[in-house]
Amino acid sequence: MDFNSESVKKVLSKYKFRDVAIEELNKVSRVHPDMKLISATYTSSDSLQKDLLKLVGNIPVRYQGRSYNLPILLWLLDSFPFTPPVCFLRPTSSMVIREGKHVDSKGRIHLPGLHTWDHPKSSVNGLLAEMIAKFEEEPPLGTRSAAQGDSPNDLLAYVSNLSLNEGGNRLDQEFKVSVIGGGDLGIAAVLSIMAKCCVDKLVLIDVPESSTKGGTMDLEIFSLPKVEVSKDLSASAGSKVVVITANAWSDEQSYLSVVQTNVDMYRSIIPRLAQLSPKAVLLVASQPVDIMTHVAWRQSHLLPTQVIGVGCNLDSERLSHIINISLVANNTGKQAWVIGELSENKVALWGNMGPGTDQLQALTPVSNSTKPLMDRALEMLKGRGQRSWSVGLSIADITHSIVTDKKKIHSVTTLAEGWGGIGSKVFLSLPCILGENGSTRLPGVAVGSEDEMKLRESVACQVNLFMQLRL
Repeated sequence: MDFNSESVKKVLSKYKFRDVAIEELNKVSRVHPDMKLISATYTSSDSLQKDLLKLVGNIPVRYQGRSYNLPILLWLLDSFPFTPPVCFLRPTSSMVIREGKHVDSKGRIHLPGLHTWDHPKSSVNGLLAEMIAKFEEEPPLGTRSAAQGDSPNDLLAYVSNLSLNEGGNRLDQEFKVSVIGGGDLGIAAVLSIMAKCCVDKLVLIDVPESSTKGGTMDLEIFSLPKVEVSKDLSASAGSKVVVITANAWSDEQSYLSVVQTNVDMYRSIIPRLAQLSPKAVLLVASQPVDIMTHVAWRQSHLLPTQVIGVGCNLDSERLSHIINISLVANNTGKQAWVIGELSENKVALWGNMGPGTDQLQALTPVSNSTKPLMDRALEMLKGRGQRSWSVGLSIADITHSIVTDKKKIHSVTTLAEGWGGIGSKVFLSLPCILGENGSTRLPGVAVGSEDEMKLRESVACQVNLFMQLRL
């Protein structure tokens, strides 16, 4: 692997973790000596260009007793290796991409290891090994038949040009969103999504198992453009995002009974929703959101990147607003994040943003010097509540980032295993990049002892509750 090329050295010098990146790339070179390191121009969704590095090469895959070399491309963002590579197949003109569980129609590769990336536990060599194993089970490339013609299709042009546009590419396809649950939150979500998002169709489905009802009749009476009201889950087929707001409980039940009733309701709808929209992102707003997002992931059998909850997105946006508008003179654009469980055990972090950009460079714990400011902001945050309309606005914010492939960072409920030393399969709110294929979790960060105790308590409570539930 050539680090001496002037173009490579120039680009590499701008990487935030240059020495760590070189160490990681040397490890790749020892295992995959034919991988080439090249500098290239990265084009963002707003047409801004940036020079980055990319790994280009082949991985060996065996299928039905024969060996194949699959061409791949890995873009290395400037925070590599603490953020995962963006991976693509790089087919030749004689190849066609077989869209499947781990490869989308544009040739972008989606693997569990990318979602749970947490350097140094995660590595490019480990990622390539996972890639080989998955592609041996389900080969992502095939040979173009003569009947298909020799000219490259749009997909080949997209990948072979070796440029990456991270958002805003709207193809000639219908953008459909479905909201499951006809209560106040369901109606608030519908109205907020229609106000904020450019969707072609929105379906509101009032499921009979849900105890949250009441607004669908009014929507039927005062019909809205592009909004369809239904009681049939099949109306959600082909959705880009499926928002679940339904709950099924009564005030007389114990907490365990409340959760179990919701789990039982999910069992009757989640597998069907996943079957009808296998490429959709499931956005869970049912309560308790951390538990129900986990349940939805288990019952849907979708990738963890495709199943998220509204989590602490609302609290994170509120906290940053309070700090910048109410507490800090001359709005400095400081970004604060609320992570963990949607309970009293929430933890606050700072986000260091790149100068003049909206890109998060790093998460940092609250220091002794910034603790008074954060404590005051958190105190002001108390009592604001999670009203239907405010949660509906948060749902629309998240949905907008997905359907527009915005690559915006949100604190959403996601699989937390591997983040910051968490060893259990639990779902907590963590900062994630959201786009058309779902979520990409940001790397973990060490927190103070008090905050670590909160996170550990949340993990232990979830594990204990799951042991008592009948999934």
